Amino acid sequence: MTRQNAISTPSKTKEILQKYDFMFKKSLGQNFIIDTNILLNIVEAARIDEESNVMEVGPGIGALTEQLAKYSKQVLAFEIDQRLLPILEDTLSDYDNIHVHHEDVLKADVPALLDQYLPAEGGVHVVANLPYYVTTPIILGLLKVPRIESFTIMMQKEVADRISAKPGTKAYGSLSIAVQYYMQAEVALIVPKTVFMPQPNVESAVIHLRRHEQPVAHVEDEAFFFVVTRASFQQRRKTLWNNLTASFAELKPQKEAFADELSAYDISLTQRGETLSIVDFANLANVLLKYVTHK
Repeated sequence: MTRQNAISTPSKTKEILQKYDFMFKKSLGQNFIIDTNILLNIVEAARIDEESNVMEVGPGIGALTEQLAKYSKQVLAFEIDQRLLPILEDTLSDYDNIHVHHEDVLKADVPALLDQYLPAEGGVHVVANLPYYVTTPIILGLLKVPRIESFTIMMQKEVADRISAKPGTKAYGSLSIAVQYYMQAEVALIVPKTVFMPQPNVESAVIHLRRHEQPVAHVEDEAFFFVVTRASFQQRRKTLWNNLTASFAELKPQKEAFADELSAYDISLTQRGETLSIVDFANLANVLLKYVTHK
């Protein structure tokens, strides 16, 4: 396909939708991109090349999938909406490096499917225009898949701001830590509502996440670390002590010893969660682990 006939033009998108009498499902958060330049900017932000293995979630009618196929080695796309399968078979018929898998990515055995459809050698880059209502569970579910090296994802701008937020900012919270523990995060571009069909009610952004080469902090128990970070932000205006004792009541009689240990890491129980870095939270969780019975 030439650039002029790209799926992502408004006229081509309308033509495809009319041909298949396709109606958008609000419940699936379907907003298709109708601007080729935005898609090329996403591909550029993903830093992929002809040797890259790409995983896409929610290909829609194939607008982004088409561009990914042009610039990468091969693409595995997860599509939950059965109505889109014949459309994708049609729109992507010129490409032999795409496999469309019909399954909810949240229920799929992603590591096994990556090994099945993408070469075992090399990492995988997730590039997607995600349905906004499942953005967070999809990212958190895929973060622990070792082969995934990076994410370049269109999402609600507010969520992108939270994911990429730094300590001391209003947007910084447990989601920032959950992602940045594994990945470096940066907002790659802000996207206007006008490039979507239908237009969403919220601002959008593309975020780029790249896996850390080395762990960002030493954590004794990862699951407990994430429990502690969530507990620390349970009520943002409360101090660490008040939030932690709401979740770990057995800590109360041990306050003095606990505070003394934390002071060695320059952490005070009177601080609020948003003032702590990921390293601070790692130290907090590692110390707390000694003081609580249920983990």
